[in-house]
Amino acid sequence: MELQLDSEKLDILAEAVRSSGLYAQEKQKEITRSYKQDGTVITETDLTISRRIIDVVQTLFPEANIISEETLTEFDEDAPCTFVLDPIDGTDVYSQGLPCWAVALGILDRNRKPVGAYIAAPRWGVGSDSLFVRLDPGKRVLLNDELFEAHGDKDIPEQITMGSSGQRLMDFSHFYGKIRIFGSSILHMLAPAIYSHIQGCINQSCYVWDITASHAVLLALGMDIEYVDGSEFVYDDDFVLRRKPFGLSFYAGTKACRAEMAKILPSR
Repeated sequence: MELQLDSEKLDILAEAVRSSGLYAQEKQKEITRSYKQDGTVITETDLTISRRIIDVVQTLFPEANIISEETLTEFDEDAPCTFVLDPIDGTDVYSQGLPCWAVALGILDRNRKPVGAYIAAPRWGVGSDSLFVRLDPGKRVLLNDELFEAHGDKDIPEQITMGSSGQRLMDFSHFYGKIRIFGSSILHMLAPAIYSHIQGCINQSCYVWDITASHAVLLALGMDIEYVDGSEFVYDDDFVLRRKPFGLSFYAGTKACRAEMAKILPSR
């Protein structure tokens, strides 16, 4: 990456994401939900966090692109990297007072490979009351400020996470394991990486901000995603520039886990 993402600036950026999560937690008990033109839920917290983090990124890394769910900014094809922001992933559950939501900021390099992540889920955790994941480009994953490595056998999908529309799109007749549904794509994808007894994830059609941060963490821990037909997942122009959702569902996990899910959890 030509842009110098030095550690002091990334410290500031990480703190901005973490503090935004705490801000969202503080506001959750009094939140009022409204709706976009397409019927999806929006809150003032989404808009406030989007403005805050975009301001920080533009100040620290003015040469970088920024893609945010709630704020449209210009895109420079020659920029050295792209920050992808979901100010509240899981706005619907957030607006109902549920705990499974996250502030997520991912980084794509010039080739649109996910290489960085900052994920704050202050009401979610791993045996704790909160969760903060940090992945600086080229560094190792930090979970609640400590170095993290994936644990457990990840090749056999005995427990998986899945989006709430999966029951309509997938064939469960040969799957006898357990399914976890949280209401947040970021947390669904993060689960196989950070929870020792969850091996895989099946994610349905969503947007670039819903997956980039967690995809970077998966890649850093030796996992990946692929479409249910076995084809490579690509951050193409429709997905990144035109802000369109991807079409097919995808499997997330180790290569062996993805192959096994393709056998026992095919699409309808």
